[in-house]
Amino acid sequence: MSQSSDHPAITFIGAGNMASSIIGGLLDMGQPADRIRASDPFEESLQRLSAIAPVATSTDNTVAIEGADVVVLAVKPQVMADVADGIRDAVAASGALVISIAAGITIQSLQARLGDQAAIIRCMPNTPALLQKGATALYANSKCDETHRARAEAILRAVGSVYWVGEEALLDAVTALSGSGPAYFFLMMEAMADAGEKMGLDADTSRALAIETGLGAALMAAQGDVDLLELRGRVTSPGGTTQAAIESFEQAGFRQLVESAMDAAKRRAEEMAREMG
Repeated sequence: MSQSSDHPAITFIGAGNMASSIIGGLLDMGQPADRIRASDPFEESLQRLSAIAPVATSTDNTVAIEGADVVVLAVKPQVMADVADGIRDAVAASGALVISIAAGITIQSLQARLGDQAAIIRCMPNTPALLQKGATALYANSKCDETHRARAEAILRAVGSVYWVGEEALLDAVTALSGSGPAYFFLMMEAMADAGEKMGLDADTSRALAIETGLGAALMAAQGDVDLLELRGRVTSPGGTTQAAIESFEQAGFRQLVESAMDAAKRRAEEMAREMG
């Protein structure tokens, strides 16, 4: 890669949807295309990436890593062991920071394959990152310095907001909250749209109203400095329709149901980490 003191040389191992989204976000933020490489064993994936981003591509991971400051591991958890074993020497030679976006793969597991001296940051993005509206939590091992952390934060900010956690185990809670969270909102919108249909609305109108209501509520929560309880209170007039609905939710144990669902997701994340080794 060409030399530049302002922009780190970044190599993506894996050229799937998440990698493509991060690369697109980086280019939008001013990262030069000649400071990005991507490697993938499938030519089809590289061709799809090349169609949207003019970055160098390769089917050889070690070639792609040469001269890299940062290596982003964007492969499926099931193949991570083989990929990490195959790039160990290349990572050591480059001294690159390694960022993993693979769910369930612990830093201990990565260090066992990449070496004890590897600077590794594990992160948990969510699918809205595909629209550059993601929320990502990060955890850094003890080999990472402030430059490493700043680089990782800048890369993940290309697809949304970034939050650091102080313990790796907290990434399981993040998985339960924001990682799996988009599906919870899809389920809520699906249920609302179905209920609207049963009340007589046509399917398209009911779906549109459910989606627009979710979008509008999220924007109100995100753009103001009013807490969620106050926002809910502003919509809930005493004795009105919203109060009747909220009381029905509460009586049915809505909060306990959400907590139980998130706990199930967290426990599964912990199980997956053990299964992945």
